[in-house]
Amino acid sequence: MASQTSTVPRDGTDPDILPRPDFAELVRVSARIGCLSFGGPAGQIALMHRELVEQRRWIDESQYLNALNLCHLLPGPEAQQLAIWIGWKLHGVRGGLAAGLLFVLPGALLILALSVLYAHAARLDWFAALFLGIKAAVLAIVLQALQRVAGRALNTGFKRAIALAAFVALTLFALPFPMVVLGAGAIGMAAAAFRPGLLALAPASAPAPTGRRPWGKTIRAVIIGLTAWLAPLAAVLVLLGPDHVLSRIGLFFARLAVVTFGGAYAVLAYMAQQAVTGFGWLSAGEMADGLGLAETTPGPLIMVTQFVGFLAAFRTPAPFTPLVAGVLGAALTTWVTFAPCFLWIFALAPWMERLEQAQRLKGGLAAITAAVVGVIANLTLWFALHVLFTRTVPVRLAGLQATLPDPASLDWRAALLAVLAAWLIFVARRNIIAVLALSALGGLALGSVG
Repeated sequence: MASQTSTVPRDGTDPDILPRPDFAELVRVSARIGCLSFGGPAGQIALMHRELVEQRRWIDESQYLNALNLCHLLPGPEAQQLAIWIGWKLHGVRGGLAAGLLFVLPGALLILALSVLYAHAARLDWFAALFLGIKAAVLAIVLQALQRVAGRALNTGFKRAIALAAFVALTLFALPFPMVVLGAGAIGMAAAAFRPGLLALAPASAPAPTGRRPWGKTIRAVIIGLTAWLAPLAAVLVLLGPDHVLSRIGLFFARLAVVTFGGAYAVLAYMAQQAVTGFGWLSAGEMADGLGLAETTPGPLIMVTQFVGFLAAFRTPAPFTPLVAGVLGAALTTWVTFAPCFLWIFALAPWMERLEQAQRLKGGLAAITAAVVGVIANLTLWFALHVLFTRTVPVRLAGLQATLPDPASLDWRAALLAVLAAWLIFVARRNIIAVLALSALGGLALGSVG
């Protein structure tokens, strides 16, 4: 009989057994990841993979990828949901709470501090010049996001048709964002059932698991999660009434949290249009400023919602002082935006293996991702109109509606800085932080030029 070579190291450890950290170590590493999670979801997911899979081996590769696939199926920031799942896998609910909270807390505190500074300094000339460059850089960054998502998502003619239909629906028919996203999901589920080739779906890699289904865990998680998520909003509605700005903020962002499929860029256009034209909480330029701040801070990009919530409450503060109202608005917005992520993971993580084999869900997600390309294209157009031009003209024709720029209102400084930012991103291949910094300096340099 041939002898077998042992794979056990000399120290006696088994390389196939993953080390399990104690809770204190999980907290320390989660805090480190939360402070270093720059670069959007791709960078954050890569950071967690390097820290937790490659270096510490707390999670194996297949577990990590399966969890990431689950997070892609859920509304909300997938990187934070992945952090919650890793914490849950290692230390149950308390691990999920620690990892998820520490993933967003550093960025939330930094965005709050920057929002306070912005609210008090936005009318200063040098500050306005600084953000002239940041707004122009944001336009180039959104264009880069469009290119990346389109290159990854539009690999069939059917998906390209979905993307075009989504762009037309939003740009010319002004259909609500939730309707476009949910409609795309329904189309994708139908295609997955009857013509999966249209979406280039791979067949299920393994049979659906058998055994007892974890309904009890899911029901408990849903009851506790819904109560915790909606309790602060209910308190605001009871104490301040449904017409108070905090009530409007809470209701709007709570609705937004359940339709945020496809990443932050997908929902930004809808959020921006509602916050700017629907509620009048801030201007289009300020919306771009907030996105610029979110790009330069750790944590999910959707943290820009906190900036919007702060300014909305800061400007309509009664019965509070502006600062107190702003902090309450930021806190409520952050809570209703991110708390559902814990609900989704705690309720659905026990079902991961079954969801991995759900072809119709995969089809719905593939179609939504394709529609997101059209959504981001609409966002790019919206930002371009409001960053490069100071006046726009609404046009209605045969039931269609569009917004066109007034050519005479072109801001040549913003256009020049946008070209600079695009060159830095697409030609010089500079990272986002460098692009924002150089564009901001360019804005300061051009700020005094008429």
